[in-house]
Amino acid sequence: MTPETCARLTRLRHELHEYPELSGQERETAARVATLLQGYGADQVLTGLGGHGVAAVFDSGHAGPTVGIRCELDGLPIQELSSKPYVSKVPGKGHLCGHDGHMTMVLGVAEELARQQPAKGRVVLIFQPAEETGQGAIAFRADPKFDQIAPDYVFSLHNLPGLALGTVELCKGPANCASRGMKIELTGKTSHAAAPQDGVSPARAMSHLMVKLADLGSGGALDADFALTTVTHARLGEPTFGVAPGLAQIWVTLRTVSDARMESLIAGAEALAKQAAAMDGLDVSVSYDDVFEACTNDEQAVQTIVTACAERAVPCELTVVPQKFSEDFGQFGKGAKTAMFWLGAGVDHSQLHNPDYDFPDALIPVGMDVFVAAIRSLTG
Repeated sequence: MTPETCARLTRLRHELHEYPELSGQERETAARVATLLQGYGADQVLTGLGGHGVAAVFDSGHAGPTVGIRCELDGLPIQELSSKPYVSKVPGKGHLCGHDGHMTMVLGVAEELARQQPAKGRVVLIFQPAEETGQGAIAFRADPKFDQIAPDYVFSLHNLPGLALGTVELCKGPANCASRGMKIELTGKTSHAAAPQDGVSPARAMSHLMVKLADLGSGGALDADFALTTVTHARLGEPTFGVAPGLAQIWVTLRTVSDARMESLIAGAEALAKQAAAMDGLDVSVSYDDVFEACTNDEQAVQTIVTACAERAVPCELTVVPQKFSEDFGQFGKGAKTAMFWLGAGVDHSQLHNPDYDFPDALIPVGMDVFVAAIRSLTG
């Protein structure tokens, strides 16, 4: 990549950074991406996939595999804390996970494909909405237009603070944990605070359940039996001194390495909720949100990334330890050979979702190089 190209893509990343849009609301970001892709001469640009998803097809016109490269469009509902000139211009919203950088890399790949089309098969560049909620990849794949681009391989990356800058790490097999948000509601009956015996308070059941849920999944080694339960929010009654409570809510995140272990963790958590409610004659309801299935890498796809890194002299390490954080990229593995790899953002870099996080611009050419090398190895 020439210094001029690098500088131009960096400016593009900063512009995307200034105008983040939340999951499911990425209308303007998607429109800008689609316009850029059309300018790069993509053979086909599909919009509105699964919401605001965009896909660009570069077709050789010759038989061969369809290779997908996926990135994310959405930002986060977090106020950015930064003195940088390109700080978010949208109050309460920020690109604090690096999706602005991921998009820029894939747009850079589009420029490379515009200069040199694949020799065989097709390349599909996927700009997916709503990754942060776990709903985007499901909706993208369920869209009828997806059948037009269904890939044989899909590759994606996520920058990773704590890993040396520009270093690639990836797993064979489990790559990212399954997770889901569980909402438990315990319903009794309010009463005057002077006569709590005339109501049905969920306070005791709530306290009991919070302890038991923590014991149910205490973490440990990231193996097949790994289970972690994290209580993230709790509410008992209303903020008043005159009313004994009649309602309690507990929000807990369930996390496992495999989908099978998730099913058993769900069963255990629901049984605890029912037991706690029965203890005091409460009604109980359970619902789920932010559902992410486990992300598992295909061995052949992993080897494609390892080879691409070696070709472009990018340091690469295989590991057997998956990431605890979740990714909806695993949905693409239901119809394709997939690999998610992690690209180091720096050992001392601010953590993802921190208000002072910013994507390292030095990663733009590194991620592009790996993607392009992987594409060339499969499509010539």
